[in-house]
Amino acid sequence: MGDGHRQYGKRPFTVVLTGPESTGKTTLARTLAAHFGGAWVPEYARVYIEHLGRPYTYDDVLHILQYQIKVLEDPAWQHMPFLFLDTDLIILKVWFAVKYGKVPDELDRLIAERKIDLYLLCLPDLPWVDDPVRENPGERREELFRIYKKELEEKKLPYHPVSGRGRERTKAAIEAVREAVKKNDHGRS
Repeated sequence: MGDGHRQYGKRPFTVVLTGPESTGKTTLARTLAAHFGGAWVPEYARVYIEHLGRPYTYDDVLHILQYQIKVLEDPAWQHMPFLFLDTDLIILKVWFAVKYGKVPDELDRLIAERKIDLYLLCLPDLPWVDDPVRENPGERREELFRIYKKELEEKKLPYHPVSGRGRERTKAAIEAVREAVKKNDHGRS
């Protein structure tokens, strides 16, 4: 394996896995980090909510937002060739909008300031796997996918949709990352 042979300036080549719940983001983030020799940042929201001991609130999602903002500032990542984030600010924006009908004013600015090289938008073509933290099964995942796609397109963020199951999905994601790296390398020339 091991495509992670080079450093991208003073920061890692950063990829965000985004999309609706139960679309394989965590599995894919872990697999890509192993393949490319990079770091994987787990989804903080899941851990936070699982250990909360009560229903989460708008303020809890604000806390998760503050954590996500700081993730990229961690100096531990600076020596990694790749960084794979199992969520990011786009997911939080959609979460605020869908759950609460309001989004923090500064969130669009924060998204625009992020140095993300590629978003992998996971399609809801995997079977729903229920767990206590998930909220949006069935048709809701299709609706949420369209919302994520619209956000990425409106903000002109570099993204690639990822579909398929198992190795097919993994292969598609690996190829999307390779293409983005190649495009990024040409842009630096």
